[in-house]
Amino acid sequence: MRLGKAHGFALIDLVFVCGIIGLLSSIAIPRMLLARQVANSASAIGTMRAINSGELSYALSCGLGFYAPSLTTLGVPPAGTNEAYISPDLSSAATVVKSNYIIQLDATAYAGAPATCNGLAGGLAGRGYRAAADPTEPTNTRFFGTNAETTVWEDTSTLWAGMPEVGEPPSGHPLR
Repeated sequence: MRLGKAHGFALIDLVFVCGIIGLLSSIAIPRMLLARQVANSASAIGTMRAINSGELSYALSCGLGFYAPSLTTLGVPPAGTNEAYISPDLSSAATVVKSNYIIQLDATAYAGAPATCNGLAGGLAGRGYRAAADPTEPTNTRFFGTNAETTVWEDTSTLWAGMPEVGEPPSGHPLR
């Protein structure tokens, strides 16, 4: 009798390959998650800078030196143009979730503020503003904030509650 050749893989071969794939995954997945978190943080910093730019443009061109009180106000284009001060993805609501960050903006209404060119009634614009980006993931400890001085600040806890409309927050450090 003649014995035939064995074809295919043995069970031990499959276990060995699965072990190698598991080892490589245990190394790669944490790095991939960290890279995603870093990318989301970079997006949040870019969003804070976009808000600063939009608020400055608003104050100089439409607000007569006063700042918009909300993201939705910055999303309304002035009369005679179709371009708003920030992108539609930021101006869709008062609070926006973008890149796993909660983006917020507000300004204390100043009674002496005039009506603006994009339809904001008199007395609603602010002399300063504050904005913050707080992560939605509990493992992410990078919180960002900014105000009328246009410096972006970072801290390990939320800057939203303590961020003044003008000046330095009580905690955190500026990003350079």
